[in-house]
Amino acid sequence: MQNLKDIRKRIASVKSTKQITQAMKMVAAAKLRKVQNRIIQLRPYTYKLKSLMEVIVASAEGELENPLFEKRELKKVLIVVISANRGLCGAFNTNVIRKAEEAIEEYRKQGIEPDIYAIGKKASFYFGHHDYKLIKQNHSAIEKVSFEQSKALAQELIDMFMSGEYDRIDVVYNSFKTPGSQLLVHEQFLPIEKPEGKDSSDMNFIYEPDLQTIIDRLVFGYMLYAEFFFYLLDYSHFI
Repeated sequence: MQNLKDIRKRIASVKSTKQITQAMKMVAAAKLRKVQNRIIQLRPYTYKLKSLMEVIVASAEGELENPLFEKRELKKVLIVVISANRGLCGAFNTNVIRKAEEAIEEYRKQGIEPDIYAIGKKASFYFGHHDYKLIKQNHSAIEKVSFEQSKALAQELIDMFMSGEYDRIDVVYNSFKTPGSQLLVHEQFLPIEKPEGKDSSDMNFIYEPDLQTIIDRLVFGYMLYAEFFFYLLDYSHFI
């Protein structure tokens, strides 16, 4: 049986541990708020870029030429799967992996075996140890999310598409809604879908320097880079 001195030491130890965990909780909460603010601030920018692109493309009436809009016969497909580097976040990683598997099965039904580009250790480990074609992996991109790093990744995917290595590139990821809720997303990254049915008849644009240059700069310089940054930013509160 413990004596009084041992019990007092135990109480002091528990109190000390409580103080440490409270400090960790405060740091985590501050980090989460910072990430949430970044996501909330970026969303209107990304959505507005997409909306602007839709209106401009619709107003061009087929005059545009950009290889990133080119639809090809599907022979080679790349699926980018974004997961966290660590666990201890419920079904966060499991759900995104399951969503990716569903996408892979849909392509297999069409006679296409997609390649996998895994971003995050959890996706890399899973697809590397199962019957899938894991062609590349990146663990550092979500450790410290930055626009420059996401831009480099987006450019890598653009180069893969432009070179003809892949006819379509999809991204599977968790989209942040609230700290306890995420939306599973599987969407086409490339080629860019041309908007249909967008009414621009009441809009009269003056382009400077010219329409093609503006489209190229929007697509390459802003929209795709910002979109991929948005994908990674959704994960920065789980690393």
